[in-house]
Amino acid sequence: MDYLPDDNSRYKDVDYWDERYKTEQSYDWLGRFSKFQHLLEKHVQKEDSILILGCGNSSMSGDMYSAGYHSITNIDYSSVCISTMSARYSDCLRMTWHEMDVRQLSFPDSSFDVILEKATLDAIMVEEKTPWEVSPHTACFIHQALTEISRCLKPGGRFVSVTFAQPFFRKRLYARTEYNWSIRKYSYGEGFQYFVYVMTKGEELSPEDAALEKKLLEDTKSPPTRVATTQDEDEEDFLSNIDLI
Repeated sequence: MDYLPDDNSRYKDVDYWDERYKTEQSYDWLGRFSKFQHLLEKHVQKEDSILILGCGNSSMSGDMYSAGYHSITNIDYSSVCISTMSARYSDCLRMTWHEMDVRQLSFPDSSFDVILEKATLDAIMVEEKTPWEVSPHTACFIHQALTEISRCLKPGGRFVSVTFAQPFFRKRLYARTEYNWSIRKYSYGEGFQYFVYVMTKGEELSPEDAALEKKLLEDTKSPPTRVATTQDEDEEDFLSNIDLI
């Protein structure tokens, strides 16, 4: 693939994405919208107001718009991406595009029914060396993003996270009482599975997830920071975990 960086750390570099988006037309991490549409339809209504984080040049926003989800706000920290995508979908009148950092969402509290990310958080964590614990810097980054996501969700709103991270690892990231949401897990894909986590604001953590949070707090004596970036500890390349179809 021509767009593979020399080092995975570049996936966190906006300059890398700006250059990539100047020539790459479209790329869908973890498969196209149709791959998990049947799961999304259980939790997202056509009339919902939807925020898509790290939209990139994926066809997902356009596919969702064509499927009847018209109230879509897209953000990405690449100005090149936002300029290109807003022009590409200029005929989708109710879909908007904004250059923005997921850690500093410039929306009022309780703005959206649904906030959706697909591999955006995975990309943030690609530089981590172990699936068992992340660096303090990355842990802080993720916590800031999740705090903002929770803030911008309406009561009863859903945060939908599409990822290749298994529950054993990813629930360590999401199971925190302060985010004020419950967690449900689904999967899709043949052979290699991908996961869809649905966090519903205003619902309590399940007893199992609450016990996980308690254990992590006891183990670290601080908010949990252990997470994983891959399904397999032996996998070294971020892209080897992603369905290219």
